Amino acid sequence: MAEVTHLTADELETGLDEIRRSPKNEGVLMMIVRRPRTEQREVLAEAQVDLTDGLVGDNWKPRGSRHTPDGAAHPDAQITVMNARAIALLAQAKDRWSLAGDQLFIDLDLSGANLPPGTRLAIGSAVIEVTAQPHTGCKKFLTRFGFAAMKFVNSAVGREHNLRGINTKVVQGGMVRVGDVVKKV
Repeated sequence: MAEVTHLTADELETGLDEIRRSPKNEGVLMMIVRRPRTEQREVLAEAQVDLTDGLVGDNWKPRGSRHTPDGAAHPDAQITVMNARAIALLAQAKDRWSLAGDQLFIDLDLSGANLPPGTRLAIGSAVIEVTAQPHTGCKKFLTRFGFAAMKFVNSAVGREHNLRGINTKVVQGGMVRVGDVVKKV
């Protein structure tokens, strides 16, 4: 994995224009990451997404959630999606993208104005739906990308553009592949 130093607030701000240039209606799936166990990542060329299990083989379902009363996996956080331009800025090297903990990295404008909750995205033969469940950085994100990055993604501009990413649920299972078109439907 590439050795990097964390970016400063000013360095992060200079990357905003590139993130804002993300396509609005049709983008590309740039990376798929499966998390079979805590702290493990598998970068995949293709993956099956399922109505019940989310990304098949991922630990979303067995890991559960502290945001549900019974500790079960949160149904509105089945698959996490991050803007490829945002993670490219934060991670500085593609081999560090998977550290964010998200499953799909797409080159598409994830802002709330462009993809409000309820918006559906077709990827390969699957369809996912943006949910209202917030996606914020955690202690691991802070450690991996730095304090300035955490402040950046959780700032007013960061939240407006969903720079930390979005939560989605699967509404049509199917196969997704790196390079697939991602289209608002």
